[in-house]
Amino acid sequence: MTFPQSWPEQGWAFLHLLLVASFSHAREPVCQQIGKVEEPQIFKDGDVMLGGILSFHSRWINKQDNYTQKPKPLQCTSLNLMDFQFAQAMLFAIAEINNSSDILPGLSLGYKMYDACGSIARAVSGALALANGNEATFVSSETPCTKSAQVQAILGETSSSPCMAIATVIGPFHLPLISHFATCACLSDKAKYPSFVRTIPSDLYQSRALAQLVRHFGWTWVGAIRTNDDYGNNGMAIFTETANQLGICLEYSVSFFRTDPEEKILNIVNVIKHSSAKVIVAFMSYMDIDVIIHKLSYHNVSGYQWVGSESWILHAPTATLDEHHILDGAIGVSIPEFWEALFSCEFNSKNNHKRCTGTEDLSDVKNSFTDMSLMPIFNNVYKGVYAVAHALHKILKCNKTCDTNVTLDPSMVYTAASKNIRFQTKEGEQVYFNENGDPAAKYEIINWQPTAQGTVEFVTVGFYDASLPGDRQLTLQNASLFWAQNSKQGTSICSKPCLPGTRKVLQKGKPVCCYDCTPCAEGEISNTTDSITCIQCPLDFWSNAQRVACVKKETEFLSYEEIMGALLTAASLFGTCMTCVVAWIFLKYRKTPIVRANNSELSFLLLFSLSLCFLCSLTFIGRPSEWSCMLRHIAFGITFVLCISCVLGKTIVVLMAFRATLPGSNVMKWFGPLQQRLSVVAFTLIQVLICVLWLTISPPFPFKNMKLFTYKIIMECAMGSAIGFWAVLGYIGLLAVLCFVLAFLARKLPDNFNEAKFITFSMLIFCAVWITFIPAYVSSPGKFSVTVEIFAILASSYGLLCCIFVPKCYVILFKPEKNTKKNVMGKSRATLKTNK
Repeated sequence: MTFPQSWPEQGWAFLHLLLVASFSHAREPVCQQIGKVEEPQIFKDGDVMLGGILSFHSRWINKQDNYTQKPKPLQCTSLNLMDFQFAQAMLFAIAEINNSSDILPGLSLGYKMYDACGSIARAVSGALALANGNEATFVSSETPCTKSAQVQAILGETSSSPCMAIATVIGPFHLPLISHFATCACLSDKAKYPSFVRTIPSDLYQSRALAQLVRHFGWTWVGAIRTNDDYGNNGMAIFTETANQLGICLEYSVSFFRTDPEEKILNIVNVIKHSSAKVIVAFMSYMDIDVIIHKLSYHNVSGYQWVGSESWILHAPTATLDEHHILDGAIGVSIPEFWEALFSCEFNSKNNHKRCTGTEDLSDVKNSFTDMSLMPIFNNVYKGVYAVAHALHKILKCNKTCDTNVTLDPSMVYTAASKNIRFQTKEGEQVYFNENGDPAAKYEIINWQPTAQGTVEFVTVGFYDASLPGDRQLTLQNASLFWAQNSKQGTSICSKPCLPGTRKVLQKGKPVCCYDCTPCAEGEISNTTDSITCIQCPLDFWSNAQRVACVKKETEFLSYEEIMGALLTAASLFGTCMTCVVAWIFLKYRKTPIVRANNSELSFLLLFSLSLCFLCSLTFIGRPSEWSCMLRHIAFGITFVLCISCVLGKTIVVLMAFRATLPGSNVMKWFGPLQQRLSVVAFTLIQVLICVLWLTISPPFPFKNMKLFTYKIIMECAMGSAIGFWAVLGYIGLLAVLCFVLAFLARKLPDNFNEAKFITFSMLIFCAVWITFIPAYVSSPGKFSVTVEIFAILASSYGLLCCIFVPKCYVILFKPEKNTKKNVMGKSRATLKTNK
């Protein structure tokens, strides 16, 4: 912390006279203590005594002594003006309470202050002296007397490590230790330090505030330096834990103490020089930051953004020593100066309240607060004294007077001060402690801003209040911030942010802040920066080219609008028209010999079934629906069986007719027109029965095939029952093979009489088409399988139409001279006569 360097001359004169008087008083005791007990440096008697342990001097340490076996005696050398100021704050608060009739009326507070001289051992010795009451003493006349030397509370020490030692020793006596500057979070452990209380927030909150401050500016790759003591180690441990939770990584974390060998400090300088992090978090005391800054200046190491703890961020001598302005632009947390109470303003101003700017003039404010508590730590000392006074006021049941018959016990003071006290200072600040003896955690955000005169101004640029919700704890005025030169604020990162459409992939052996950016896989997206995972798109969606959004998958089916669908539709309609033309020709020339000789009734039924075959192919085109899926396969199965049944009937008629021309043959009476019709109906009804069973058990249904292609949906008709589908197809194939065999057997009959030769060719084409259909259908993806099925239907239909009917139409239309009974029957008769 920083402390005023221009304290009023009369204040220093007052303190000097007070110290002189105290030392003089100590040389002439009323009672001489038995044993060699160190005397307090500042002493004043009172009805109730308070103790104080501060380091009025600094101890001299020779680094060479660290390597010797014989320890040197403690040498107190230069004055420590900071702790003298703390002492003045304590004396001021005691004097103000003694002169007040509102608190502890009729009672006076006395004090005993010991000089720890920067030594933990000496601090513990002073604490034991303050706790060791009711000692037997004697006056110079050797007349025994008893005088209580016990204090009700001890105020101090300034650092965490001495406080830990003192609290451990006096804890069993339940003697309260109230510190104004010991911030180590470890001191909140009531199992180890049961009687410790402090008026400064715990480092638990300071470390969290620093981590949130770093995260606020997007610094995810930082270095860390700490003092190698309880303050630095515990504070940095909490910062590291919080930083990890916030996604902040430490490139390095080093510690040192000001008495360490120069080689260790130079090693830290090299670590900083060769690091890539541009932000350094320094959880250090002001004495240690001075050492490291001196070395960095000597080696010309600059351009880093420093983030500091409250111990040095507001310390004016540190700024003075920083001649090379290495710390310019530093930002950190400091104990509030209660600006809001002083100037009746708010940093988080709402409604019509006045907003604090941090540039208000202190010279315009005159009250007791500014007289002694301009700096935060002085105010902490002030509040510590008042906390004890309010506890005593409650224990002694003070009203206009206090009950002096109450036996005071330090444990009662601790309980009252830490658990039952809540008071308000004259400036309106609420003072209370939680169950761990910690006050409310509030900090100012301080920024080091250089002035035109070459000095540094500590500017308040924000506020941190741990009692607020997480998203409102930190408030900053970014416009008024000053950054370190060449620090490239905002770029202290190990890896560049991963843009939307990519995800983080950690680099092997490095912290989580070091990563590579990998594009999301197909079907996955990331729509945020620095995404650690890619989100799988829903089944009906697919990732766009940039992998930042899921778009509706393309739906694919054979439609009338596309070229393939249009061509197949045209082929189907053309085949239907062609069939109708043939039927019209046969109808017009139905009385001619060539039409009559080829069983005109079966021919017309065959033409009708062929037209249905051409038309049924249209049901395979278009978006599959529930009715179209059932219709396409059922219509296909029944119409083709009807068609093949007609062809089979015609083939049997040819065979029977030839047998009927032989002498003594009477077979035609067994396969006349009635039997021909019944055979067609019987064969067709079997297929109808198969189709009914298929529809009843497991009918075809529309299905979205998402497995075939990842980026599009294939709309198709699922078979429902594969057995049903192959049963329909197999029955058609069975009839076709039977028809082909019979036609093949009748191929050598008289040419002019029968059409077995044409039926053989048509069945050969039919079978070839459907045999090649099976592997092509199975291997074709998506809509192409439907195309293959339509092609097979049209090819087999055209084969039947062209092979059976086109030759006859050619004779009817272009060779009418051959369309005579003599020509049709001539060759067969000549053949019979030759055979005779």
